[in-house]
Amino acid sequence: MPSGASQRPPVGIPPIGTKLEFRWRKWDGSPHWVHECVYLGSDEWGDWFGQRGGWHSDRPGRSVVAVQDNVTLLPPSGDHVVTMNARPHLTRVYIDIAWEAHWSDEGVPSGIDMDLDVVDREGRGVYIDDEDEWEEHRVLYGYPHDLVEKLEAVTARLASVVAAEQPPYDRATAERWLGRLEQLDHRLDG
Repeated sequence: MPSGASQRPPVGIPPIGTKLEFRWRKWDGSPHWVHECVYLGSDEWGDWFGQRGGWHSDRPGRSVVAVQDNVTLLPPSGDHVVTMNARPHLTRVYIDIAWEAHWSDEGVPSGIDMDLDVVDREGRGVYIDDEDEWEEHRVLYGYPHDLVEKLEAVTARLASVVAAEQPPYDRATAERWLGRLEQLDHRLDG
């Protein structure tokens, strides 16, 4: 069974301001989302990436252009990845429950999307999304029972801490990293 622990790339952390792709796949290895992003740095919560408004996120059959800036946290636990959007985006926090979310051997962030998402959206509050997809895929892909229990517990815990806006799921942490992304703006467009 995969370890699920976040790792630093064996070749070292890229310099702040390095553009790269955050690559997702599904449990069966099939490709999923690929996000254009830039490495922003790290703190006690993990490694941070930014995506400027106008940058792309693509998956087979779908392409999306980010309207507002957003920042993404890759925590060392490897069991989730947090995206926080700049205002006026209606979704403040979007957490992908994950497995093996870490730096790949190629030195890029990657992970296995495990269907469940924790979302904090204006007008709706905090909720768990894609539970139907989770139920379908846990049978289709044969998720191990201990993995199912672990990720369901992670999802419930994250819904609670997001609702309480505990760091790093709070507005102040997001604003700090969105500010770092904005400061890099001149380097990214050159």
